[in-house]
Amino acid sequence: MNVETVTIFEQPFVETERFRLRPLKQSDVGLIEYYTSDKRVATMTTSIPHPLPPGAAQAFVDRSLPPERDEDVWAIDGTAADGPEIMGLISLARMDRNQSEVGYWVAPPFWNTGLASEAVRALVEANPLGNETMFASVFQDNPASARVLTHCGFEYIGDAESFSVARNTMVKTWTYLKRMG
Repeated sequence: MNVETVTIFEQPFVETERFRLRPLKQSDVGLIEYYTSDKRVATMTTSIPHPLPPGAAQAFVDRSLPPERDEDVWAIDGTAADGPEIMGLISLARMDRNQSEVGYWVAPPFWNTGLASEAVRALVEANPLGNETMFASVFQDNPASARVLTHCGFEYIGDAESFSVARNTMVKTWTYLKRMG
C-alpha cells in the first residue's frame, strides 16, 4: 500500500496601518500580470520571465492557492488605506530545518516609498511559519533591496549566483540571514 502524507498550511493575514498582507486570489491575476510584465520588475527576480508569456500570471496564482503548496505568497494590498489592491507580492518558500526564504517585488509606482521594508518587517515580525531562520538573496545590482533586508535585521552572509529567467544568465547575488526569536 502506498500512503502519501500531505501537509496543509493555513495562510494568515498580516495587518499594518498602510496595507494588509493577504493570500492571493484569482482576481489578482490582472494586476500581477500588469506589474510583472514590466522589465524593471522581472529583471530583479530569479523567476519572472520577460517578456511575460500568456498565462504565466494565472499559473503563478494557481500554484499559490492549493493547501499543499510549498510557498506562501501574500499580496501587499493597500485597499484598507484607500490604496490599490496589489502594490507588490511577498512570499515565504519553505526550506528544511524550519527555515524559509523570503522573496518580494514591489510595483514601480511604489518604489522608494518604504513599502518593501514595511512588508518584509511585517512578515518577519508575524513569522507565520514559525521559522527559526529566514534567508533572502538579492542581485548585486539591486542595492535598494539589500538595504531593505539590512533595515529589517537580516545579516549579510556571503556572495553567490542565481539564474535570472528574465536576463537568461547567472547573476551575482548577496545572501542574507535572519535568526528568529
